[in-house]
Amino acid sequence: MADISRPARPVILGQNQYGKAENRVVKITRDGATHHIKDLNVSVALSGDMDEVHYSGSNANVLPTDTTKNTVYAFAKEHGIESAEQFGIHLARHFVTSQEPIKTARIRIEEYAWERIEASDANSRVSGADEVKHSFVRKGQETRLTQITYDGERWEVVSGLKDLVVMNSTNSEFWGYVKDKYTTLKEAYDRILATEVSGRWRFNWTDDEQRMPHWEQSYEQVKKHMLQAFAETYSLSLQQTLYQMGSRIINHRSEIDEVRFSLPNKHHFLVDLEPFGLKNDNEVYFAADRPYGLIEATVLRDGCEARIPVDLTNL
Repeated sequence: MADISRPARPVILGQNQYGKAENRVVKITRDGATHHIKDLNVSVALSGDMDEVHYSGSNANVLPTDTTKNTVYAFAKEHGIESAEQFGIHLARHFVTSQEPIKTARIRIEEYAWERIEASDANSRVSGADEVKHSFVRKGQETRLTQITYDGERWEVVSGLKDLVVMNSTNSEFWGYVKDKYTTLKEAYDRILATEVSGRWRFNWTDDEQRMPHWEQSYEQVKKHMLQAFAETYSLSLQQTLYQMGSRIINHRSEIDEVRFSLPNKHHFLVDLEPFGLKNDNEVYFAADRPYGLIEATVLRDGCEARIPVDLTNL
């Protein structure tokens, strides 16, 4: 029989947050006949003086998650969407400054890019346009990401991307590695190097007294330097390529102090064609989707502290 005279062990509430996740908002800006699209998936998480709602169920300090959803759509109209980062900053500032119990707001945003559909030659001759100004096709390269956290005093902005697939068909080797009795992989002196980039970078803009980065320009430049480093590095390992990609960003973008990459090695294996009397001269490959090597690392500006989570699935 249990000893009911012994007092119960104290139970306390730990970290908690709440909000409305994955609010899909599409904002059309009409500049005469020319339209512009911003397509976002916005998740709001709020934390602060929320002990009582957990202990007793009192909602006295709770802003309904439905209200946070409505705020996302209203802000798309009231403030527009200049960039995912700027939109997230507007939202985070609003929740922390307008609701006394809320001490910290975290806004996570995925952005889906669109590009204009080119007009047909016949339409171009009629309208003098190279593209239709109100018709778009969804870009398939990558999903842009940002996370904005605000506690009423300090900002943390971490942006990035995922699902960006890149390949070098040569200028990659892999040899000189450790071998034991289980090693069957042959050394490669000319191989395909391919990966699906998932990356995050942290801005050193942390308070309103600092000059705010130009978010759209920064993203395009970071992506440019990342891709140039991938293309221009003669790679002896995916780790080497990762470091060059991060270094290129840090060296060229003064607004960024930290970059973290998660790079799955999308293996391409030469197919054995000898049974068919054919020689495979680095021409025909089998693209294996799993298992895959997973290379992850953080690249930092000297003197800076790493703050991006090691597991990017938590960001």
